Parts: sequence; structure tokens; C-alpha cells
Amino acid sequence: MGNKWVRAGASVGSLALAVLLVVFLPEIVHGLTGATVSWESIGAQFAALSWATVLLMAGLWLASLWAYTYVMTSALPGLGHLQALTLNGAGSAVSNLLPFGGAAGVALTFAMTKGWGFATRPVVVYTLVTGIWNTLFRFVLPAVGIVGLLLAGRIPDSRVTTAAWGGAISILVLVAVVAAALYWERAADLLGRAVDGALRILPRKIRPAERFARDAIHRLRADTADIVHKRWPGLSLGMTAFLAFQCLIMTACLTATGSYPGPAETVAVFALSRVLTSAVITPSGAGIMEGGVAALLITFGEPAASATAAAILFGFWTYTIEIPWGGLALGAWTLLKRRSPAREPMAAHPATHD
Repeated sequence: MGNKWVRAGASVGSLALAVLLVVFLPEIVHGLTGATVSWESIGAQFAALSWATVLLMAGLWLASLWAYTYVMTSALPGLGHLQALTLNGAGSAVSNLLPFGGAAGVALTFAMTKGWGFATRPVVVYTLVTGIWNTLFRFVLPAVGIVGLLLAGRIPDSRVTTAAWGGAISILVLVAVVAAALYWERAADLLGRAVDGALRILPRKIRPAERFARDAIHRLRADTADIVHKRWPGLSLGMTAFLAFQCLIMTACLTATGSYPGPAETVAVFALSRVLTSAVITPSGAGIMEGGVAALLITFGEPAASATAAAILFGFWTYTIEIPWGGLALGAWTLLKRRSPAREPMAAHPATHD
């Protein structure tokens, strides 16, 4: 009971902090950039939005949700696209309302998929695979943003440019190594040996057991091997399409508020926004993402009011709207669950090994 009250208090505090960060966003932007912005000027940007623009953004948002269903249906064979849409909406609503809401989202995933007749093991593999793919692409995005700025000449200092290229290439190499370890047993063994060797420099008291990394990587690979081998194209294309549609939403927000800085800069701003959603101090980084996006746009020379309005608008389409949408999805699932008889669990797909 004590833990429940602690979690409830943390949730309320996290949501309250997110609201405060948004309420005081003009002051935060001023502190970060020195630019002056007010809610009146932000409101004027919102008032100037046309219905055609809003409908375009809504269409892109729905397209992004549908694109992500291909990631989900690839990771869980037998899952339908409408089921994936419902599962994604309900899970996002829970995750967006709670700090560390991913755990609650996973619990809801198990409850919903069990109601649809899925066995536990394929759902565990689904959770691992989608988590891995989200993490890999979240690593890739900063590298893409850096490369975009370099190609656009937005990093003029030669020393910073060299460091930026090195950082981008390092990130992409790291992602390639992890992806190879998931696909090839030999690569997994080499990566495990390398990590175990690096861990030997730690003091003996806190050093993990021998073969700790190799065993962990092989267990992870064994659980995900079949899905990764057979369905990596669907996983990768679905994730790419999802992020592309979200980037188009960002472009639409920037264009509608008159703060579009150019294609390379937009990719960089989008990459930053996705990284900042990892800030667990508020649900999905709400409030923190908007401040970081507005600050970066202002450094690119965009008007403060327009940049801040674009950041808030993008936050609405990638965070706020998912809460009522997910509530509707969860309500529909609950209603249909009560009306439907229980189904036999679907058999797990056996994992294959090299």
C-alpha cells in the first residue's frame, strides 16, 4: 500500500511539473535564449491556423499511428492492424499520464493481448523486439540530425564539425554493431566478449560475474531471433514510416507558425524532440521537449513566438492528443471484452537459432 501511495504521489507530482513547465514556457524560453515571448503572441499564432492546416496535421497524425501498426504486427504475428491501433492508443495513454509509464503500458499490453488469445511468450518477445527497435531508431535520430546540420553548413567551426562527424559516425556504428549482434550469433558472441573485457576494469566488488555480458546478449538474442530474422524488414520500414510521418507533422507545425528553418534544420529539431521525450522527470518529457525545441529553433534565427507556438503544437500532436485517443481505445476494448467470450491462447512461435 505504501508503494502504491508513493507511485500515486510521484505520478501527480510529475504531471504537475509538466503542467508548470508548459505554463511557464515563455519564461523558460527567455531563460534559455534571452528571447522575449508571451502567451498572447503564442495565442495569436494558434488563432491564425486554418482548418485546412489542422486537418492536414490530423491526417499526418493518423497516418503515423497506422504506420506504427506495421511495427507491432511484425513483432507479434497474428495481431491485426486494428488491434495494434487499439493497443498502441491505450498503451500510449497510460505511458503519457505516468512517470516511468512504460511499465504500466507493458502490463496493459499483457492484459489486452491475453484477452485476444495470445500466449505469454510471444507477447514477451513482442515487448522486447518493439523496445529494441524503438531504442535503435532513437539512437539513429541524433546522428541523422547531426549529419543534416553538417550538410547544411550549420556547424561552421572546423573543430566542432570534425567532432560532429565523429559523433554521428560513432552512433551509427554502435547501432550497426547492436543490430548485427541481434541477427548473427557470431556477432553477438564478439560483442559479448568485448563488453565483458571492458567490464574487467571495474573494481572487483562491483564487477559482474564472468561471461555476464555474453550470457545476457545470447539470452536476449535467443528470445528475439525468430522475429528479427524473419520480420526485420517490416519492423524497420514501419518504424521509418512512423518517424517520417512524425517529421512531416513537425514540418507542418513549423510551416503553419512561420518558423520553418529549412529541411536539414527541421530534421535536427525533430531528432532533438524525440531524444527529449526520454526525460522521465515528466511523462514522455512533456514540457521539457517543448522548451528544447523552441530554444533550438530560436538559435536557428526563428521568431521566438512562432518557435514556441510550433513546439507546443507539435507536443499536442505527439503527446496530448494521445491521452483522449487512448482513453477511447481503452474504453472500446473494455466494452468489447465484456461482450466477447474468452479465447484459447495462441501458441508461441518457436525461436530459431543459427
